[in-house]
Parts: sequence; C-alpha cells; structure tokens
Amino acid sequence: MNPVADPTQVIVLAAMLGTFLTVLAFILPHVRADPLTTRLKSITRRRQELRSQRLDSQPTRSKLRRARPGWLQMLVDRLKLREIFAGDDLRGKLLQANWRGPNAVAVFVAARVATPLLFLLLAILILYGGKTAPVSPSLKPTVLLVSVIAGVYLPNLLVQNAIIQRQKAFTLGFPDALDLLLICVESGLAMEAAFGRVAQEIGDSFPELAEELELTTAELAYLPDRRVALENLTVRTGLPAVKAVCTTLIQAEKYGTPLTAALRTAAQENRENRLAIAEKKAATLPATLTVPMIVFFLPVLFLVILGPAVIQFHH
Repeated sequence: MNPVADPTQVIVLAAMLGTFLTVLAFILPHVRADPLTTRLKSITRRRQELRSQRLDSQPTRSKLRRARPGWLQMLVDRLKLREIFAGDDLRGKLLQANWRGPNAVAVFVAARVATPLLFLLLAILILYGGKTAPVSPSLKPTVLLVSVIAGVYLPNLLVQNAIIQRQKAFTLGFPDALDLLLICVESGLAMEAAFGRVAQEIGDSFPELAEELELTTAELAYLPDRRVALENLTVRTGLPAVKAVCTTLIQAEKYGTPLTAALRTAAQENRENRLAIAEKKAATLPATLTVPMIVFFLPVLFLVILGPAVIQFHH
C-alpha cells in the first residue's frame, strides 16, 4: 500500500507542516530585522560612501586646499597675531576667496606680517645695495614708506580681488542654476539630490558655482540641520541673491511651504534682477562711451573732415 495514499499519513504530514509554519510565523518577527531600520542603515551607508567620494574629490577641485604646516598656526596663536591683524569677518572673506584650508586664517595673518617686512627688505636692497641709487637720497624714505604700505595692503587686495572674481562668476551662473534647481525639484528630486544634479550639469560652464553646490549637497546630506548648510552657502558666496534664495528655502523647510512655489518665486525674482542689471548697464553705456569717443573718435573725425581743407589751403 502506498503510504502517501493513506489518509492517516496525509493528516499527520499536514499537521506537522501546519505546526512548523505556526512556529516559524512566531519566530520570524523576532529574528528578522525591522524593514525601516534596514532601509535607514542602507541609506546611511550609501551617504557615507558618497561623503567619502566628495571629500576625496574636493581637494583636487580647489587650488588652495593644500595642507599648511601646523607650526605656522601655533606661532600665530602664540604671538596673538590673530587678534591684531584678523577681523571678525575674516573667516567668511577667506571662504569667499576660496581659501578653505584649516589654517587659512593663520596663513593670511602670517602673510600680512611677513609681506611688509619682505617689501621693506627688498626696497633696502634696491636703494642701498648698489653703487648708484635709482632715486635721489631725499626720496628714499618715501620709497621705503610706500613699500611698507604696499606690503600691508597687498594680502587684502589679493583676497578682495579673488572675492570679486568669484562673485562675478556666481552672479553669471546663479540664475541658470536656480532654473535647473526648480526643474529638478518639480521632477520629484529631493533637495540634496537636486543640488547635486545641478552641480553636475553646470560643472563645465560654471565650475566655481558647481563646487559650492557640491559642498552644499554634502552638508545637506550629513549636517543635522539643513538650515546650517544653506547658511554656509550664503557665507561662502556672499551674494544677496543667494542669501534671498537660501532664506526662502529655510522658511519653506520650517513652515512647510511647497518648495516648488518658493523656488519658482525666487527664480522669477532672479530673472527680473538680471534683466534690471542688464538695463542698468545699457543705461550707463552712453556715459561710459563719452570719454573714449572724445579721446579716440573725435580727433580722427576732425582729421578726416578738416584734413582735405587744410591741404587745399596750403596748396
């Protein structure tokens, strides 16, 4: 007799299978991890990988992110030069100039101390090193004073020039970046992913702005408060337009306002501001061209008009 066809054997096997499934149903919830916890761990692990990749790639993007000798900062702190030569907003200015090193403030302070001394030494070598001085003896104190003053203001001028150049690049690319950010958010991307996507798209056209957006993407993903990341972007750029947009995003995050509506309003304002700047430049164009026309065009015009008459008069 086939044991499988026996009803008693079938009932026993079914009971055993039911008992096994019942015990398994009670044990699995305690053995298996929570799906939400598993997802959060996966997201955290992926964010750590992306953070490592960004941090590894950032030093190659910035030409001033090189390691500074630690003894320099110790020397500046020991001599208390930071309080003398560094203002309260120096750190923000150095960030705007793309001086992001951990010892950037110490390097700047050391430059402000060393540059006047170096210029003074160079001027002394030029004035008193040769047999014949390039200037008269009465002008030597003036040359020395001017060299010291130039050395004092040179680091500030370099930093200010770097800030102006970067802010020009930011002003040129920010309206387009904001339009792309609006498109990304409307397509369903989160704020972090939208910033990262915009940074990739504008990386070739506006590398300075793309770098700042990449830093903001990393900070949005890993800082506990998004407001801090957006405020850091405002500090690093120093543009009123960026500050207005970041303030709008912070308010939208705080009060639950739809992000697309806030970005659409900010994009419209930036387009209007860009048009107003273009109109302002166009309005100042006649006054700007007045001096070149007087200096270069009018003499040539008078020469062309009056030249034949003068030649005929002499003949």
